Amino acid sequence: MTARVLIVAGSDSGGGAGIQADIKTVMALQGYAMTAITALTAQDTTGVHGIVPVDPGFIRQQISAVARDIGVDVVKTGMLGDRATIEAVAGALEAECPDAPLVVDPVMVAKGGARLLDDAAVGSLSTRLAARATLLTPNLPEAEVLSGLALEHEESRDAAAARLRDMGAGSVLIKGGHTASDRVRDLLVTPDERHVLEGARLHTRNRHGTGCTLASACATGLAQGRGMAEAVARARAYVRRAMETAPDLGHGHGPLNHGCTVGPFEA
Repeated sequence: MTARVLIVAGSDSGGGAGIQADIKTVMALQGYAMTAITALTAQDTTGVHGIVPVDPGFIRQQISAVARDIGVDVVKTGMLGDRATIEAVAGALEAECPDAPLVVDPVMVAKGGARLLDDAAVGSLSTRLAARATLLTPNLPEAEVLSGLALEHEESRDAAAARLRDMGAGSVLIKGGHTASDRVRDLLVTPDERHVLEGARLHTRNRHGTGCTLASACATGLAQGRGMAEAVARARAYVRRAMETAPDLGHGHGPLNHGCTVGPFEA
């Protein structure tokens, strides 16, 4: 059976992140992607130049339409923007696909520095979505905001992951890319296991959309019936390969090569 992944996120006109990256990722990994678009952005590799939110009622309508007709195996959320959008998305998911696993990428800041979630919405994100996430995938700055803990030292990530799990998240993947180290260490904490996933840092400017891509790859793996650790490991390998083979486009943070589906990256 085809793995059906519903993506609830914003659009990236540059094609490197957001809905566009999500769709490419899901399809590359042999899933079927559906979308509910939360915002339109005028965006390229240098930054976000404009944002037009989508009416929350229409976001709900998008979710209802695909859930009732096609069905949903996993939901992945990305850019949500404000409290009204988060409340609309949470309500729609509870009504239309309450049993579907949920991967929450708590998108707060774009790679170029633009804020993609206002301060008033952080509480709603924590209580309405992060608290019911099957997998929560914050980077270090996002994990600090959501947990309320400073993560200056690697040892503090365990405390942050524990706090986020206490809030309700089933599993937490704290991404370690925002450090200066030549080794990137991600921490995955599940109900039963703790994994430190480590690799050499790729020194490349082509890293636009890595968070969106990773979360969507994880969601696809879960939709295909993979265990959490396996889904995350494949997603990390896919993102790394997509960075290694990036097309080197644009003048800022370049997009990945989402078409890298050779060898172990195939479903």
